[in-house]
Amino acid sequence: MSFRLDSFLAYRLDRVSEAVSRHFQPVYRDQHGMTRPEWQVLAHLGEADTLTAREIVRRTGLHKTKVSRAVSALESRRWLERNRDETDRRIEHLALTSKGRKSYDALTDLLKAREEELLKQLGPTELQTVSAALNILEKMSLPKK
Repeated sequence: MSFRLDSFLAYRLDRVSEAVSRHFQPVYRDQHGMTRPEWQVLAHLGEADTLTAREIVRRTGLHKTKVSRAVSALESRRWLERNRDETDRRIEHLALTSKGRKSYDALTDLLKAREEELLKQLGPTELQTVSAALNILEKMSLPKK
């Protein structure tokens, strides 16, 4: 059996991931002037309320320098704040400001609408199949605890 790139699972998933990301770019990049790492940091803080940069690196898989740049950019917009840990001064807890929370809420509303637009292309059975397949692949790829 010969190797065929167009049927190689990792290649296909990467292409689909890029296409889906490009579908959402007009919202976070064009309308809000954010990079993908900035959006990822904002999204994780929006869900978790407070995280350290190390936790964001672990959750996103982004390199620590990309997380650091994204944190700085969001801080300069006054969308997040840093709070030093009382027991370990080397650790900073990151949290959204009220301005950051409003931006997060507005942005996620737009992204949810964009997602609905994308998912309309799938029927209910196809949507269930895709969801089930992603669940299996995510379980396989998550690190063992």
